[in-house]
Amino acid sequence: MGALDSLSDYISDLVTVHGKRKKRKVMQTVEIKVKMDCDGCERRVKNAVSSMKGVKSVEVNRKKSYVSVSGYVEPNKVLNKVKSTGKRAEFWPYVPYNLVAYPYVAQAYDKKAPSGYVKEAVQALPSPNAVDEKFVTFFSDENPNACSIM
Repeated sequence: MGALDSLSDYISDLVTVHGKRKKRKVMQTVEIKVKMDCDGCERRVKNAVSSMKGVKSVEVNRKKSYVSVSGYVEPNKVLNKVKSTGKRAEFWPYVPYNLVAYPYVAQAYDKKAPSGYVKEAVQALPSPNAVDEKFVTFFSDENPNACSIM
């Protein structure tokens, strides 16, 4: 099937419409957070998204409230299609916690996140004036005055 897809893409690149080339969409994966309660919700979201033009695969995980769509699609169109099913949807806001330097900082930690994930935060670092950070450096081996305190 992959050979046929690449051959059809090659032929479509050669064919021009009215002297202009069509702008090709890039292959991408869109991850969306969707609240799903039952099998019917899961089926409705999967059928709506898989009926879109350019979709190659759809992965739905009801336990994580996660939908992954791969294909030649635009992210906003996929999001709008999922919202048209009546479900509340947003782009996937989480990243694996091992990719974040400080996963339990207030900006990154989210109780509603699936296990092993934290919120994707722009500034996921503790503030330098934080009380906890001062105590850690206060008694560290790198502090030359640490012995005088003890």
